[in-house]
Amino acid sequence: MGYKIIDAHSHLWLRQNASWNGKPIRTLENGRSFFLTEEVQMLPPFMIDGVNSAEVFLSNMNYAQVGGAVVVQEFIDGLQNDYLEEVKKKYPERFAVFAMCDFFTPGYLEYAKQLMERGFKGISIPGHKLITDNGRVMLNSPEMMEMFRLLEKKGLILSLCLDENNRQMGEIKEIIEEFPDLRIAIGHFGMVTTPGWKDQIRLALNKNVMIESGGITWLFNSEFYPFNGAVKAIREAIDMVGADKLMWGSDYPRTITAITYKMSYDFVCKTSELTDEEKRLFLGENAIKFYGFGNLPELPYIKNMSE
Repeated sequence: MGYKIIDAHSHLWLRQNASWNGKPIRTLENGRSFFLTEEVQMLPPFMIDGVNSAEVFLSNMNYAQVGGAVVVQEFIDGLQNDYLEEVKKKYPERFAVFAMCDFFTPGYLEYAKQLMERGFKGISIPGHKLITDNGRVMLNSPEMMEMFRLLEKKGLILSLCLDENNRQMGEIKEIIEEFPDLRIAIGHFGMVTTPGWKDQIRLALNKNVMIESGGITWLFNSEFYPFNGAVKAIREAIDMVGADKLMWGSDYPRTITAITYKMSYDFVCKTSELTDEEKRLFLGENAIKFYGFGNLPELPYIKNMSE
C-alpha cells in the first residue's frame, strides 16, 4: 500500500454507563446500547459483551495496517480516563489518548489540572454536546479559557468537535486568537454534510489548527461506499487549506457497524481525485507529526482466506 496510516479519531470504553441531555446511555448485549430514547447497534454484533477494548481495536488496526490511533472521548460513553491511562501505559507506541472532564459541572478545572499530569496527549471536548435542551456550556467561559491557557503552556493538545451551523464559531475564534500556540484538532471534518462546514475547515488556516475526518463515513452514510461525496469534500478542503492541514479519522467503533474498519479509509486510497502525496499526508504523515507518533510497527498485508 505504501502509506503510513494513523487514525486521528477513535473511541474506547469498557462499558457505557452515561447520560446526556437528561437521557441515559447504557450497555446492553450483542453490541447494542440503549441510547437516549431507543435501542441501537452501538458496536458490531460480534462484540457481544459490549466491551470496546484496546485489544479488539488493535486486532482491527493490525488487520487494516493502521499503525497508531488517537483515542478521544465523548459524553455518551462516560468518562474513560482511568481505562485510557492504562491503555497508554500498555501500548505506548500505538495509542495517543485524550482525557475528558465533566464540563457540565463547574469546578472541573482542578480535575483537568490533575489529568494534565497523567500522561494524556491533551483534553478532548465534544463541544457539539455542550448545547442541550437546558442551555449550553460556553467554550469561552472563564474556566474553559483557564484550562486552554494551561494546555498551551504545557504543550498539550485540544481535541474539539464543534456544533453544526456555526453556533460555536465565535467562541472557537476567540480561543484561537487568545491562545495562538495552542494546538487544536477540529473533529468530524467540520460536520461536513451540514451548512457552514467550510467555515470550520477554514479554521485550519490558523497555524496550529488541524482538521480530522472522524465520522466522515457516518456523515455520508446515506450514499455509502465508496463515499464519493466524502472524497469530493476532502478534495474541496485540500483546496481551501492545504493537504498538510487534514488528517484521516474513523470514529471507530460506531462507524464499523455499517462498514469494515479498513473500508473507513481505503476509499481514500482508491480514489483518483487525490494525488499520492495528498493521500500520504492525509492518511498518516500529518497525524504522525501533529500527535508525535514514533516507533510505529511494520504491518504486512495478510491475505484473506476468501482471496
